[in-house]
Amino acid sequence: MSLVKSISGIRGTIGGRVGEGLSPVDIVRFTAAYATQRRAQMPDNNTIVVGRDARISGPMVDGLVCSTLMGMGYNVVNIGLASTPTTELAVTGEKAAGGIILTASHNPKQWNALKLLNELGEFLNDAEGKEVLAIAEREDFVFAEVDNLGSITHKDYLDYHIRQVLALPLVHAEAIAKRNFTVAVDCVNSVGGIAIPAMLEALGVKNIIRLNCEPTGHFAHNPEPLPKHLTEISDLLRQGKADVGFVVDPDVDRLAIVCENGEMFVEEYTLVSVADYVLSHTCGNTVSNLSSSRALRDVTVAHGGQYSASAVGEVNVVTEMKRVNAVIGGEGNGGVIYPACHYGRDALVGVALFLSALTENGLKVSEWKQRLPEYQISKNRIDLTPDTDVDAILDSIKTLYKDERIDTRDGVKIDFEEGWVHLRKSNTEPIIRVYSEAVTMLRADQLAGQIIDRVHALMQQ
Repeated sequence: MSLVKSISGIRGTIGGRVGEGLSPVDIVRFTAAYATQRRAQMPDNNTIVVGRDARISGPMVDGLVCSTLMGMGYNVVNIGLASTPTTELAVTGEKAAGGIILTASHNPKQWNALKLLNELGEFLNDAEGKEVLAIAEREDFVFAEVDNLGSITHKDYLDYHIRQVLALPLVHAEAIAKRNFTVAVDCVNSVGGIAIPAMLEALGVKNIIRLNCEPTGHFAHNPEPLPKHLTEISDLLRQGKADVGFVVDPDVDRLAIVCENGEMFVEEYTLVSVADYVLSHTCGNTVSNLSSSRALRDVTVAHGGQYSASAVGEVNVVTEMKRVNAVIGGEGNGGVIYPACHYGRDALVGVALFLSALTENGLKVSEWKQRLPEYQISKNRIDLTPDTDVDAILDSIKTLYKDERIDTRDGVKIDFEEGWVHLRKSNTEPIIRVYSEAVTMLRADQLAGQIIDRVHALMQQ
């Protein structure tokens, strides 16, 4: 059993003892702590939005969260099965004090989580998140008296979300409809199976091939949209049955794309391609995190903008985007953040902008990919034991490579002339993520392997 507490929320496996997995007691405690923090921040706002993905544990967690919020005196707007970006937009749509998204994102079905939003529909910042954790630790919350209990209202915000996307000046639904695309989608049996086909239909796409679109929560494959998990849609595209394939994770904030020939567009290039399109119409700056491809930097510079990197985590990317007034940003895991719509990773926005770009450039997906800067990224992990001193290991790696360009804002990133390696402790799993990039996959793997061998040696000391 696992329970991971971080500034962005609480994530864990369902079941087990209190404090070991995500038990009902833990759900109530952290929901009450969040409500207490929101009350201090927004004392005159009595509304919280709740949305969830299609996980099997969703109804149980949803019931506990909503009842706890009502017990804290909040009026709950429950938007039911909804993507993370839909929930974010619902917070501002309702002018709420915040929102809770019940999703463990790309984690397997035994996991669930409470992702915590502020009144802007954005993830809590570092100070706010730490405050929630401290309140939960102290159990410093007071429930409402009987006459002050909250209420619950059920609403559907998907149509609102789709209207916001269609209103974007760079989304061209009429032109997309005229192209008569055939689009395959794999939504891993979660809320994307509702949201993505609806978005495509609103864009005028009539030919939609649906894979795993029933929101049962029984994921047909590992829910992280990586190439090794996407053989079904890849095989379908390889047979020439669609012009493009879209794959989303369970909460629909990550978008992976499959070329018409069945090859992966590569998740890193979701943001790069969409940014290339946006920057061709709107000159400006971009941001991605330290673990994302150099290709975004190259595209940004080519369009006359400036690129900045942030620490990993959506809240860090958003903070940097606001600082540099970025016109687009996101993360290399397929997360597109387009401020013209809202400051959150949004696969619906990604789909709409990608198809608009494809309509404008007249290329096949594989042809467009070939025109973008070419890099290969290798994503690896090192499993940790309970007694692993990660900080000591990262300090040792920093010392070993002190003659290279080192960035320690988030773990250790080593910038070599021919590529980079980024090591950081995961916020969601007991692992060190080791990402590396170079012009060829062979060199990216070599750079990562060199570092991984050194880490293993340090762990055995």
